[in-house]
Amino acid sequence: MTATPDDCLARNEWICGDYLSSRREILLDAVVQHVQLTSVSVLVGLAIALPLAVLGHRWGWAAGPVLAVTTILYTIPSLAMFSLLLPLYGLSSTLVVAGLVLYSLTLLVRNVLAGLRAVPEDTRQAARGMGYGPVRQLLTVELPLALPAVMAGLRIATVSAVSLVTVGAIVGFGGLGNLIYSGMNTYFKAQVLTASVLCVVIAVVADLFLLGVQRLITPWTRARP
Repeated sequence: MTATPDDCLARNEWICGDYLSSRREILLDAVVQHVQLTSVSVLVGLAIALPLAVLGHRWGWAAGPVLAVTTILYTIPSLAMFSLLLPLYGLSSTLVVAGLVLYSLTLLVRNVLAGLRAVPEDTRQAARGMGYGPVRQLLTVELPLALPAVMAGLRIATVSAVSLVTVGAIVGFGGLGNLIYSGMNTYFKAQVLTASVLCVVIAVVADLFLLGVQRLITPWTRARP
């Protein structure tokens, strides 16, 4: 009879403490790359979505085309999206970031636009009556009041990006997705499970962090005792 291996790595178990201790640096590097790709993608997406949403809000006729284009981008499968962007960015992390930025626009533009549209008209009129110009009114009145909707879209876009980063493994820049992909190819159970759980943990932590930021910068939305 063949003796049963003594360690969980040799037995290829799903839950294995030896994997965590022996691959600590690999896991840390993958987590760092995953967080970096997610953060850069969402921040760039927000920087693009804000002016697009403001454009759609100021000129109503532009809202339809902006929402239509961003929605169409969101329907493109991730593999097809990366293939379309490949001639521009090559096999690089920029390719993954560019794809995630395009995907985030749908969620961010819609929420920013919804937040701006929800600002009461009498509030705008009061600001204009106090001598506020369009830019000052936008920055000091409309955008602050739209923050709850903006933050809600940012939270959804961030959690979505955490998931989509894993697809970047097809070009070698997928953070934890690289470990999931290689683990599936070799049927390395502990690696697949650990990397998958860490993806969930990153998504939950990011969402809770943004929720805390939202509560901090929108104190008027807190329920009074």
